[in-house]
Amino acid sequence: MSKNVFIRVFRFYYEGFTNMTVGRKLWAIIIIKLIVLFAVLKLFFFQDFLGSKFENDQERSDYVIEQLISPK
Repeated sequence: MSKNVFIRVFRFYYEGFTNMTVGRKLWAIIIIKLIVLFAVLKLFFFQDFLGSKFENDQERSDYVIEQLISPK
């Protein structure tokens, strides 16, 4: 029974996406906007703090452990 439900749901979405005309362009625009948005966020807001402050993995791990354990 559950396998049949999953197959029916899959077919429903599969047929819906394959029969789209305008929707394909809209999904393409949405995907492009998400890629650009996350690329901009990655570049400007999520910089490599640990990579720029410490030279090796041991120093990075020591810093992270210290920040997790130390009371604030």
